[in-house]
Amino acid sequence: MLELKEELNSSFGYLFEDELIEEIDRIGTYKTVEEGEILMDFGEVIAFMPLLLKGAIKIMREDDEGDEMLLYFIEQGDTCAMTITCCMGQTKSEIRAIAESESALIMVPVQKMKEWLAKYPSWQSFILQSYHERMTELLEAIDALAFMRLDERLLKYLQDKAMVNRDDMIQSTHQEIALDLHSSRVVVSRLLKRLEKVGKIKLYRNKIKVIDL
Repeated sequence: MLELKEELNSSFGYLFEDELIEEIDRIGTYKTVEEGEILMDFGEVIAFMPLLLKGAIKIMREDDEGDEMLLYFIEQGDTCAMTITCCMGQTKSEIRAIAESESALIMVPVQKMKEWLAKYPSWQSFILQSYHERMTELLEAIDALAFMRLDERLLKYLQDKAMVNRDDMIQSTHQEIALDLHSSRVVVSRLLKRLEKVGKIKLYRNKIKVIDL
């Protein structure tokens, strides 16, 4: 249990109670996923809440026509607000969660959500803080769509991607970026060249170095 306690506190920055850590150790399921692997898909019944120990996950939303758009990233020490909402409301998933990089998680059964909220102050603080952070990111995503030009959204996307991966060198094709931003490859390629020209990024083959962080 000592090893798990150190890993949880290192990843989440919360001093979880020993009793809570014992429960996570006993009930939680440790899981590793490869880059690009789908952890949760649209319409699935949510049985587990993920606690991300390392790596990064991107959360996608689908419109009525089946097109997807990036909502936000979750990184080490995070959980997903949409998962929390679905857990509490006992509804099916409205998001797709895809591993942005190789990741490690502890999957906690959703039945423990309400029980731990009432039982452990540290868990309550963690869930409320996580929910607040994800809602802030959702508002930022809405503001970006409503008020930012596509080149500004693109730069923010690259900066966020570099931050969650803890690496200023991004390995993505122009087509992958276009899909995340609900745009076209041609438009994204043109804007990337413009950002490179003004010194914000440096383009390589299937790689982008983010200079302006």
